Amino acid sequence: MPESLVRTRMAPSPTGDLHIGSLRTFLYSYAFAKKNNGQFLLRIEDTDQKRQVAGAADRLQKVMKDFGLSWDGEPVVQSERLDLYRKYVRQLLDQDHAYYCFCTQERLDKIRNDAKAKKRIPKYDRHCLNLSPTEIAQNLKDGLPYVIRMRIPDNETVSFNDLIRGPITFNTADLDDQVLIKSNGIPTYHFAVVVDDHLMEISHIIRADEWISSTPKHILLYKYFGWTAPQIAHLTVLLDPSHPGKMSKRFGSVFAQQFLDEGYLPEAMLNFLMLLGWNPGTDREVFTLEEFVKEFSLEHLHKKAAIFDRKKLDYFNGLYIRQLNDDKLFSYFKKFLSKASDDQIKILIPILKDRIVKFSDLPATLKFIFEDIDYDPSLLLQRDATKKLVIDMLSQTKDVLINFSDIQNKLTDLIKKNSWNTGQYFMVLRVAICGATFTPPVVECLPALGRQNTLGKIDIALAKLK
Repeated sequence: MPESLVRTRMAPSPTGDLHIGSLRTFLYSYAFAKKNNGQFLLRIEDTDQKRQVAGAADRLQKVMKDFGLSWDGEPVVQSERLDLYRKYVRQLLDQDHAYYCFCTQERLDKIRNDAKAKKRIPKYDRHCLNLSPTEIAQNLKDGLPYVIRMRIPDNETVSFNDLIRGPITFNTADLDDQVLIKSNGIPTYHFAVVVDDHLMEISHIIRADEWISSTPKHILLYKYFGWTAPQIAHLTVLLDPSHPGKMSKRFGSVFAQQFLDEGYLPEAMLNFLMLLGWNPGTDREVFTLEEFVKEFSLEHLHKKAAIFDRKKLDYFNGLYIRQLNDDKLFSYFKKFLSKASDDQIKILIPILKDRIVKFSDLPATLKFIFEDIDYDPSLLLQRDATKKLVIDMLSQTKDVLINFSDIQNKLTDLIKKNSWNTGQYFMVLRVAICGATFTPPVVECLPALGRQNTLGKIDIALAKLK
């Protein structure tokens, strides 16, 4: 492989569904690799066995494909590489960059609680650092549980250049002796990520800023092994516009699949995410994935956290819906309107194509077509209409709709004949048919409702008034 080949990766943990913030991270990693004629790899980080969710790895891969993001080669699965991690941790032990720790959980809890009581950052006290080889051998022979810890150097400066934030420096006095291998023999994230990124020849890592504080530990591991560290960019968080702080599932959807389930188009979602932390340097907002790849650059990534504006997302989704042809729209309408017949869908598509924001709105928007909506009779008395006037309007409407053709002209002629107020009449009809005042164009929807159901709803309205 050429030394200059750009290789990025997405490395989800199968502990749940894919977060929308992770999707943005993977989108940027994908774009950077493809922009530079490189490779975008997939690694499943399944070392956290306790939190692992059955089927999550498959769902993660499926949702990525649903969003049009593919990867090069076969996925790397960490749980299938345990021998590799043992080999490399052995190297660290032999070089005194790591050590066995036999401390019990009770002792570790006491250290943590004592530190908290003194308002200090909890750190391991290195009780096992200076165990003699004889003591270690005896503990291992006795089968005492242990972890393997990384030996952090004392009072050294660790620096790296973040591709977004610039130079960042830590002092090792602020770092804990990180566990590398857990008591079950499984590597921790911090160890496996370094070994895997090196062996997979990852050149650039794009990840969330929550990992900034862990980066000095990773830099030290690269130094211990004599490896060149990848270049790293830490993205800002996505902020919730309605509540302080980052996005939370307490305040709405946060998982990528949830947005698809709500009727957001993958292309619209990606376009929206492209601009949450990046801009092209112009006012342009609409990009296909291919266009985004051509335009993308790390230099245009933002240092300021982006706001996940759902109204802006709705704007993009409506924009992309209006670009769909009728065949594609038909498949989405069919998916979200399970009660609708094919003929009804064909009638409704041109009516709603320019009006809907997301497909999951369709069932509520068109509820009146599939069931009778209960409403207060006073709602029929629109714009100060009297009961007598409304009864007259609906009675005559029923008479002309016995013949269910050329509906718009028939109703227009009826209004002229009686000198009714046009706006008032159609609001009364809207309530009678839909049970609400804010609905899709009522006359255009009548063919989808059908003659019998239309007359039935008018009868219900008249019964409410009489």
